[in-house]
Formats: sequence, C-alpha cells, structure tokens
Amino acid sequence: MNHETDPKSVSLTERSARRRVVIVGGVAGGASCAARLRRLDESVEIVMFDRGPYVSFANCGLPYYVGNVISDERRLLVASRELFRERFNVEVYTETEVTAVDRSARTIMARDLRTGDSRTERYDVLVLSPGAAPIRPPLPGVDSPGVFAVRTIPDSRRIRSWISDHNAKHAVVVGGGFIGLEMVENLIHRELSVAILEKLPQVMPPLDAEMAVPLMEHLVAKGVQLHLGDGLAGIEARAGGGLVVVAESGARLPADLVILAIGVRPETGLAKDCGLKLGPRGGIAVDAQMRTSDPNIWAVGDVVEVQDVLTGQETVLPLAGPANRQGRVAAESIAGRGTRFRGVQATAVVGVLGLTVASTGASEKGLRRAGAVGFEKVYLHPGQHAGYYPGASPIHLKLLFSVPDGRILGAQAVGLEGVDKRVDVIATAIQFNGTVHDLAEAELCYAPQYGAAKDPVNLAGMLAQNVLNGDMPVADWLDLDRASALLLDVREPDEFAAGHLPNAINLPLSELRSRYLELPNDRKIWLCCAVGQRAYYASRFLTQHGYRCSNLSGGYTTYKALKAAGLAP
Repeated sequence: MNHETDPKSVSLTERSARRRVVIVGGVAGGASCAARLRRLDESVEIVMFDRGPYVSFANCGLPYYVGNVISDERRLLVASRELFRERFNVEVYTETEVTAVDRSARTIMARDLRTGDSRTERYDVLVLSPGAAPIRPPLPGVDSPGVFAVRTIPDSRRIRSWISDHNAKHAVVVGGGFIGLEMVENLIHRELSVAILEKLPQVMPPLDAEMAVPLMEHLVAKGVQLHLGDGLAGIEARAGGGLVVVAESGARLPADLVILAIGVRPETGLAKDCGLKLGPRGGIAVDAQMRTSDPNIWAVGDVVEVQDVLTGQETVLPLAGPANRQGRVAAESIAGRGTRFRGVQATAVVGVLGLTVASTGASEKGLRRAGAVGFEKVYLHPGQHAGYYPGASPIHLKLLFSVPDGRILGAQAVGLEGVDKRVDVIATAIQFNGTVHDLAEAELCYAPQYGAAKDPVNLAGMLAQNVLNGDMPVADWLDLDRASALLLDVREPDEFAAGHLPNAINLPLSELRSRYLELPNDRKIWLCCAVGQRAYYASRFLTQHGYRCSNLSGGYTTYKALKAAGLAP
C-alpha cells in the first residue's frame, strides 16, 4: 500500500488535525451513519462506542432467535468491529459506555465496562444513537429471575437458556405490540403455551380497534389466551417453582417465564445531562438534517423525535428503517450535503402465526386525536389473488383519505397472504402525495396466483373514488345505533338468517328489480351485504330510481369486527 495513503501511517500531527467524529451507539442509526460518512469522506476520523458486545446486529431478528427459526446467533450479526476497522477505517469500542458529554470542551467520558476504567475523548462532531430501553415498570417482582425484556442478543440468549434449563411450558407476554406478538409466535414455536396481558382493550395498539379483531380471533384460534383491558400489577414467585403474573383485575396467570414487551423509552440521559433540547414526546429534538440544539451534535434512531408526515405532529418511532435513513441523512449533513429527512409515516408489518398485519400512514383514531377533519374511510375484503385460482383468502383492508381531494392518509390490512405488498404500494403512494385516483389507476402485477385484474389496491382506490364523486355515499358505522334510516340487507335470506344488523330488513339483490317499489321513498336507506359489493350494486340501482341511499362500507363482515371491538351495537 502507498505509504502516503495508508491510514495507519498518518503522523500524530496530521492525526490530531483531522476532524474527529464520535458516534455513541451502533446498531441501525449509528452504524449506518459511520459507514455512510466514510463513503463520503476519507479524511475524517470516525470513532464509535457501544455499551453492548456487538456494534451492529439485527435486533428485529431477536424473537426468531428465541424461537429457533434462526438457530445460529452469528446470523444476527450485521457487521463486526473488525469489519468496520478493515473496510471503513472506523475504530469501534464495544462494551464501552459513554457516561457524559461536555459540550463546551467537546469531549465525552467513556467507561470500559470490562475494567471499569474511564477516559476522556475529544470530538469535533458528536452523533448520539443510544436507542431506546425496554420499559420496566416499578412494580413488585419485575426484576425476578425468569422475567425478561427483548432488546439485545444477550437478552435472547438468556431467554433461550431459561426455556431449556427450566423446561419451560407456560409463558406470559406482557404487552400486545410488535415485539410482544413476535415473541408469542416464537414461544409457541418452542411449544410453550402463551397468554398475553395487555392494558388496552386490543392487541396491536397502532391499529384501529376493528382492524385488530381478525388478529385477536386468529390468536384465540391458535390457543393464545388473551387478557385485554388489564394491566400488570406485579409478579410473584409461585409455590413449588415458577412465577405468577398478577393483573390489575386480580387475575393470576401462572408462568415459567415472563416477557415484558410493554414498550420502549428513548435513552435521553446523555442528552438531558448535557442540556440538549428535548421534544414534547420525550425524545431528542432534531431538525430535518438530524442536528440537535447544539450545532456540533447530531442524533438519530429511536432516541429522536421526528415529524409524522400525515398529521404534522412530532412522534417517537422506534423502527429500524427510519433509523437507518436518519443515520444516512446525518452522515450527509456532517459531510456538508443538504440532504433532509422527510419525516415518517409509520409503515410497519408483523407476522403472527401465519397471519400478516400491516399498516402505513395515519389511523382513524390517530387522525381524530390530532383534530383532523374532512376525511373519509372505506373497508373492503377482497381475495389476495383471483378467486378462481385455488387458495384465495381475504385481505381485510381499511383505507383513509381526505375529502374532497382524495389524498391518501393511511391504510391497514390483515390477511394470510399478499398483505405486505399491498400496503407497500399504498405507502409508496403516500410518500409521493398520491391520491385514491392514483390507486385506482395503478398498474400492478397480475397473474391468477398473485392478484386479480382489479388488484385490492385498485379496488380500494375505486371505492374511494365512488365516495368522492357521489356514486357511493357512505354511512358511518359509528352512527348505526342512532340512525333513523331504513337498514336494508340485500343478501340472500339464508345469509340474513345466519346473522344481520339489528332492526334490518331483508330484500335480496336478486329480487330488488322486481320488488323495489315496496321500499319507502321518503326515508333514507342504508344498505348492507356481506362485504359491500352487492350493497353498492343495489345503491346504484335505487339511487337512479329516486331513493336516497348510503352504503355501510365493508358490509356485515366489517360490522362483526366493529361489534367485537365495541364500536357498533
């Protein structure tokens, strides 16, 4: 190697004059920042500290390591210290905790967790990527042996060992969010029986309540015990061994191990101690280039607050995708480029025992919390591929959009197959300020085993178009119990007999043309069928014959979910 370009041959004088970038925390945000910055600038010195034993690992894969789906721990390691040094000339110190930041002196205090020794390190630029810590509520027994959080590879290793060493058969997962549900799946994969204790009345809190119902029904069908609307009061030792999870209701759930998946909290200790500005949600406040209130300090990942592009509100979003992009933006900003982070729209997916749940953008409850007005929603339940091809199964889809311009605000979907790709299409449309008209016109892949000539994405856009142009006015299910309209179910009599809306009358679509004069023309009519299609056909016929009609979107399938969620009578 040429002596002049060998990083190891740089003199002490030259080395001390180099711009020094110190990164606190690796994993997604910090590691991606280090790698991108090196690709942009060979002249800077980059040093990274991480208090864990691994600088970059796939924490999203941890539940699957517990479940033996990923059996080799090494597959979770994304990049090692050696790789960063050899490929990127980045010096990495693991098992080293940064305990303090002196902004005026531009130094950090770093403590070697193996020896206990501390030292001072200077920086010209500091990047904070400490992540977030699992929430451990100050309750009796939460630190007992057999109670675990899932955040690091050692966490997963300890859970695997506990299951084997104690021949664990019963687990309680506290929290029904992403990590909790992934742990449920993987504990069942290890042949444990599982109960979920969730403070809210539903699992998957980001979803609107009715969209979580198919997931909850699926969990129950797979043998998972659901204890919803009930929080954790404490954990006790069980006579004869094991644990008892005590719920706020007084319920006592026996367990051989307990997983705390209540959520995470941004690790803002360093930022607070050195006086950096925090945002209203408790994360570090940053601008669009990920710069903090100190012009020499950037922050990325789970520790920062960023803007929700749909609601305009600040949010903390602990997801790997945004953290990686933030690391890249910070690196480009440090290198002098004008790249900006666009914000987040919370696109996420989780697989649970064969079922897929995905969402992007705003939920209805999120829009209402933000005080949004002028939006509408449609429900649909199309097959994931052509119905004539074997194996078709429904995708339950909810689309939210603004009125009157039709801008897409959010989507949620649940199904066995094809959910992720539909939500990804809608997420991309949102990113480009797309409208429901764009969804209706989207040209997507079609073959019988993959989709239909009218893809579920197209259908969602077409339904929304029908709402906007007046072809299909929709009634709000939430107004069902106080509606004065005639409720008309246009399914066949046997379908109606198997279950129907309270106070509805039955006039099948197959008989509508010959019997429509039986309907009163001085009263509004709200139409319902199984999933919405027949009701739409009926509404178009009746509207053109002078009747005032609205559709109950998604039909009786949606009603059952709303009723199960306590949102409909």
